[in-house]
Amino acid sequence: MAKYTEAKCRMCRREGCKLFLKGDRCFTDKCAYDRRPYAPGQHGRARKKVSEYAVQLREKQKTRRIYGILERQFHGYFVKADMQRGVTGTNLLVILERRLDNVVFRLGFANSRNQARQLVRHGVFTLNGRKVDIPSLQVRVGDSIEVPEKNRKIPVLAEAQEVIARRGCPAWLEADGAAFKGTVKAMPQRDDIQFPVNEQLIVELYSK
Repeated sequence: MAKYTEAKCRMCRREGCKLFLKGDRCFTDKCAYDRRPYAPGQHGRARKKVSEYAVQLREKQKTRRIYGILERQFHGYFVKADMQRGVTGTNLLVILERRLDNVVFRLGFANSRNQARQLVRHGVFTLNGRKVDIPSLQVRVGDSIEVPEKNRKIPVLAEAQEVIARRGCPAWLEADGAAFKGTVKAMPQRDDIQFPVNEQLIVELYSK
């Protein structure tokens, strides 16, 4: 499988906004985007004409990079969202939010989605009492995500209570840091997705 091996901060600089790919580091003075808020490369500071297609492409790339998904899988999510009832763009974001690695991140059990994905792949969590290692698994209402007793000494998980208190938890999830447990209370809504993304541009791009 293809894998991005360059510096993650280059993604933020390329998209022109913080994608919070490195967790707490993005809130410190070490954030590369704060120090160099322009695109990477020799011509990063140059002014360029931006076409309609370029705007749509950048919006798609930004959303894909936030969730750490490759193009083929992202397009598959779009096709699935287009087949569902309702607004395609909103359906797409809901599908992305329901990924298990994103839920682990949102619950405060990881500092970034990339870290959450790694923890899930190592089988650190259980879903409804069963061990899972598939980051793309779609959660449902009533699902319970928990850290077994033997895995609770992992440093990043030991800090879960502090992370939850600092970052908070979306309304559609319920986090219990002391019990190392999270519950899906409802399906995510568009208002629960706070980062700046215009999903309509993604729909227009794929509809061409």
